[in-house]
Amino acid sequence: MLQTAFNIVEILVSATLVTIIILQSKGSGFGGIFGGRDMLSPMHTRRGLENTMFQLTVGLTVVFLLVSLISSLIV
Repeated sequence: MLQTAFNIVEILVSATLVTIIILQSKGSGFGGIFGGRDMLSPMHTRRGLENTMFQLTVGLTVVFLLVSLISSLIV
C-alpha cells in the first residue's frame, strides 16, 4: 500500500516536472541551441515568473529524487 502511494506521488511529480520544463523551454526558442542570442549574454538575471519557474523546477527535482530514493528503499 505504501509503495503504491509513493509510485502515484512519483508519477504526479514527474508529470509536473516535465510540464514545467517544457513551459520554460518554449520561450527560449532554438537560437540558444546553436549559439544564438542566449550565448551572448552570460550575465542573464532571472526575474519574475522566470525565476519562480526555475525555483519550482529545482524544488520538484529534489522532491522527485527523494521520493524515488525512498520508494526504492521500501521495496
